[in-house]
Amino acid sequence: MTAEGKLPGIDTTKPHSARMYDYYLGGKTHYEVDVQAAEAVIATVPFAGAMARANRDFMIRATRWLAAEAGIRQFLDIGSGIPTEPNLHQVAQSVAPEARVVYTDSDPIVLQYAQALLHSAPEGRTAYLQADAAKPETIIDSDELHATLDLSRPVALSANALFHFVPDEWGPYKILAGLLDRLPSGSYLCLTHTTSDIDDPALAALGRQVEEIYAKGGTTLRLRSRAEIGRFFDGLELVEPGLVMAHDWRPEPGATTDLEEGRPSMIAGVARKP
Repeated sequence: MTAEGKLPGIDTTKPHSARMYDYYLGGKTHYEVDVQAAEAVIATVPFAGAMARANRDFMIRATRWLAAEAGIRQFLDIGSGIPTEPNLHQVAQSVAPEARVVYTDSDPIVLQYAQALLHSAPEGRTAYLQADAAKPETIIDSDELHATLDLSRPVALSANALFHFVPDEWGPYKILAGLLDRLPSGSYLCLTHTTSDIDDPALAALGRQVEEIYAKGGTTLRLRSRAEIGRFFDGLELVEPGLVMAHDWRPEPGATTDLEEGRPSMIAGVARKP
């Protein structure tokens, strides 16, 4: 994402957050510069990979819940990132084959792998839009979106691990409102965000070091307090259990996590637009 809404070219001389995330998840779509930056984060926070996996697992559980329990059949994934199976549409269509999904991202490398996001079940449909969330109207008014989604019917807006890369001066709450305002009643927001609200002072200090590592690569990482993250859900009806760590959101019976007791992941929540 850029402040001006411009789509950057692929720069392999600087680490990129999406490619670093791919590395945390054990993917293969990254460069040596991304590995170096990600390893610097892991050296600071050894459970960074576990945090990324907890976030990914939350997406799977939340998407499955939205399709199975909330009856959502349309999904808009903002900042979708590099494809990693199962992708959101695979989860949604495993419940409802007719589900439709639009993915958006501003990173050109994601476009190179977008075909992986377009293998829809025959009954449904997926589309990929290269667009910048800093200008939400370029997403919500796009022909690709309207050819795939019916905005008169509820849509689940997925914004996982996105807004902690949006600095305050860009107006993150306004950006999200620009998307949600165009969605009808009965739509949902699914959001995760790294937090500075950590009981352990030592871990909180490590968070600041991680912000500095990202900043050296030219990426703003903005950890926010629980109250600041809660503002993204203003005017919405939070689904139980509310705002919790991603690995604590409706964990499946018998499921385990590789996060040690007391370790944070990201704050996560799902909420309905009344």
